[in-house]
Amino acid sequence: MTPITQEVVLAEPRGFCAGVDRAIEIVERALTKFGAPIYVRHEIVHNTYVVNDLKAKGAIFIEELSDVPAGATLVFSAHGVSQAVRREAEARGFQVFDATCPLVTKVHVEVAKLAKEGYEFIMIGHKGHPEVEGTMGQLSEGIHLVEDVVDVDRVQLRQSEKLAVVTQTTLSVDDAADILAAVRRRFPQVREPKQQDICYATQNRQDAIKVLAPQVDIVVVVGSPTSSNSNRLRELAERLGTPAYMVDDAGQLEAAWFEGRPRVGLTAGASAPEVLVEAVIARLREMGATSVRKMAGVEEHIRFPLPLGLGDKSMAELVTTRS
Repeated sequence: MTPITQEVVLAEPRGFCAGVDRAIEIVERALTKFGAPIYVRHEIVHNTYVVNDLKAKGAIFIEELSDVPAGATLVFSAHGVSQAVRREAEARGFQVFDATCPLVTKVHVEVAKLAKEGYEFIMIGHKGHPEVEGTMGQLSEGIHLVEDVVDVDRVQLRQSEKLAVVTQTTLSVDDAADILAAVRRRFPQVREPKQQDICYATQNRQDAIKVLAPQVDIVVVVGSPTSSNSNRLRELAERLGTPAYMVDDAGQLEAAWFEGRPRVGLTAGASAPEVLVEAVIARLREMGATSVRKMAGVEEHIRFPLPLGLGDKSMAELVTTRS
């Protein structure tokens, strides 16, 4: 029988980013220090394996704070929360640990600062995504969501002299650039962040796909359906002309995908653990893959500090990357 696959090419970088590592460690340390249960508002990160693993260790995931008993320990997810959620958690007297990714927090801080100076905002993002809800929830008014170029023309501002733009951190870099260009055309005076809001990990993983996709016959992205950055990786590969599929785990691989496509590119979203990638590789070997090689790429060296009370009082390490 002719092997379905022959070579697997691993994208570099792939998988967990510093914000995801930090969020998971916050829940695990809280469980160790305070015991189960630890309540987490929303999925800590958008990955089924990670959420189920933490559930097995004693984490309880909730959406409404009314489902958390008085005196409990509560963790905010990596996506961030609105000011209304923060106020409610404080009013209910929970012990709170904030696992919001520091790169999302940076956006929140920028919104709060500029709002005090009288700015309105355009936010580029996906409606209903928890990060978008958290960022827009930093203000009670004056922040307008746009999902595409068409939305930009529909924005109705109270004033346009003081206008700033912010972005969901997990968007397609190329899509966000197109929408931002439309914002600039309509509002030439718009204030942009000093550094783009799309996070380093999202950028690096998308850059890796741009190198990987032309080298292979098919791309497999390990990630859950709710993961924005994982979905963007699959979409980007397809946009580059390479068939692409996203799987939560190795059991979702279908042999028919690989027929006549001997070179398989493999990557993982920023919330997908390497153990899932290894399981996919093992399944591809069963399908006939005879070699696995890692593509050259950016190495990420970043670590964010944990909240006080969980054993880490250090300052955040600087982002350093090298080819």
